[in-house]
Amino acid sequence: MEEIKKQIVGTVLLILFLTNSATGTVRLPSLISDRMVLQRHTELKIWGWADPGEKVTVRFAGNHYYTEGSEAGKWMVHIPEQKAGGPYNMEINEIIIRDILIGDVWLCSGQSNMETPIARLVERYPDIPMSNQHMIRYFKVPTLNTVEKPQEDIAPHGKWFSGIASDIMNWTALAYFYAKESYEHNRVPIGMLVSSLGGSAIESWISQDHLKEFPHLQIDQVALDSLRIVSEDRGLGSWTREDWDDANWQQTSVPGMWKDNPQLASLRGVVYMRKTFEMPDQMAGRHARVFLGTLVDSDSVFVNGHFIGSTSYMYPPRKYDIPAGLLRAGRNVITVRLRSNSGYGGFITDKAYYVQGDDVRVNLAGQWKYRIGIDLDKAKPLVDRLANKRSAGSGLFNGMIYPIRDYQVAGAIWYQGESNSGQTQYYMTHLQNLIKSWRTLLNKPQLPFLLVQLPNYMEKQAQPSESGWAAIREAQAQVAQALPYTALAVTYDAGEWNDIHPLNKEVIAKRLLLGARKLLYQEQIVSSGPMYQSMKIEGDQIVLHFTEIGTGLRTRDGQSLKHFAIAGADKQFVWADAVIKGDKIIVRHADVQEPVAVRYAWSDNPEEANLINKEGLLASPFRTDNW
Repeated sequence: MEEIKKQIVGTVLLILFLTNSATGTVRLPSLISDRMVLQRHTELKIWGWADPGEKVTVRFAGNHYYTEGSEAGKWMVHIPEQKAGGPYNMEINEIIIRDILIGDVWLCSGQSNMETPIARLVERYPDIPMSNQHMIRYFKVPTLNTVEKPQEDIAPHGKWFSGIASDIMNWTALAYFYAKESYEHNRVPIGMLVSSLGGSAIESWISQDHLKEFPHLQIDQVALDSLRIVSEDRGLGSWTREDWDDANWQQTSVPGMWKDNPQLASLRGVVYMRKTFEMPDQMAGRHARVFLGTLVDSDSVFVNGHFIGSTSYMYPPRKYDIPAGLLRAGRNVITVRLRSNSGYGGFITDKAYYVQGDDVRVNLAGQWKYRIGIDLDKAKPLVDRLANKRSAGSGLFNGMIYPIRDYQVAGAIWYQGESNSGQTQYYMTHLQNLIKSWRTLLNKPQLPFLLVQLPNYMEKQAQPSESGWAAIREAQAQVAQALPYTALAVTYDAGEWNDIHPLNKEVIAKRLLLGARKLLYQEQIVSSGPMYQSMKIEGDQIVLHFTEIGTGLRTRDGQSLKHFAIAGADKQFVWADAVIKGDKIIVRHADVQEPVAVRYAWSDNPEEANLINKEGLLASPFRTDNW
């Protein structure tokens, strides 16, 4: 019931700060702000919120665009595609957004290796603190994890930063190196929109629509919607009004506990209690105090519709000032919004309950009217149906991807997998579904996706062994081969055996850029290392065939091939002898006379694996079996 408690606490806070707000001021998402980068060569969307019908004017690049707030309070304008350049200003009514660039925006996501702060790298890269890269920009989406429903806006306080020395320490490392490499290659402004969270699993980044084949990751939306209704405080903002018609409310005695009233005996939730009391003429408009003994558990108190005080737990004696101007001669109304989560709510007996003026005391004991605002017992069956709420998928998609769907991007970079290395069997499906869900959300079926394959990590194994990290690498490579407009950066030489957050993010950025140059910029280059294609058993050896061999195969250190393993029908792998023969590799072992399977770089830390193409790009790890 913890979620219900949070909702109730939030309700109390709403009461405390409830005001009439009708400022008519246009509000923008924090993404649309100073130093932002807008995507070139595509229609742009600029949006925000305003009162229904409020006129909104957007002025940009010598043109103006009119719209107004919808009934739901949202507005949007469409700006024709723009060429790379800047800086520019944009005016939205009275708001001026400055230092805008037009270029390429990359949506970057994943877990902690996408989050690695650049401050960790300054010893390795001492030039970072002197960065003078004003044409690259960075925005970190604040964390918001919510399985309830997709959000319309990201969490507050996000901010764009430039790549100059005064801003650079706000960046994450991979975003910086990729932006720097890309700008130096293309001379086009780069915006890095980083929406990531350390330790996150891939399931949390996928929409519910794309998790339907995994029921344990689905949230019961009907139960969730019903819970929202039954947990809603029916009296919020109305039952505390002085003029509220309480003729049909029931009655109870004060002081007294809920357990003594059959209608409230087992109630857990919120009850509104009201009493009319008379004040003499001399107290009209005067300051006074109300004493309410001790209440269980928490309360908010209103006099003549005005909030006068609150206590958040059961023990303190209640004593609240009634400010001058609230009391009237004759009829007055006090309303207590009383909340109890335990089912033992009430006004403690043998305590005094009264209003005290200078020389006037008005007793409040006696008959009060009451009405139930929230009955938490009605929520219990629904809470039981939401037992998987903490483990369901889509929470980060809802809070950190869906709200930025209208911000145009050139492509996506995904660096994740460590948190899923213990359960690898569904990772390929999840990664495919993630890519499909993002492309669907952004309405870009050909959105380039750059994938970082997991680097080497943990101690090297003396003998061939199973590996969750290798299985994740395999899934990443299979997705890169199966889905169009994807590219894989192979990185098993860039890790550190004793640090899950390796510092060599620069080489990863360089390899990612190769994929972007081919997919997005249409350069005719070799962007990938060798990828396993097929095998053929020939006597006591296995012949391997590859794609993406470039101008040929070789080893990166000039030595013999390493980290190939071979097995027979017994499924026992041993390190094998492997040699390059033209565009093929021949694998054998003297003790395996009838081989059936080969694995390459299949371990947590295959750092010594050395197959590359002549363009210098690493072969992706693979296996020919499915054991």
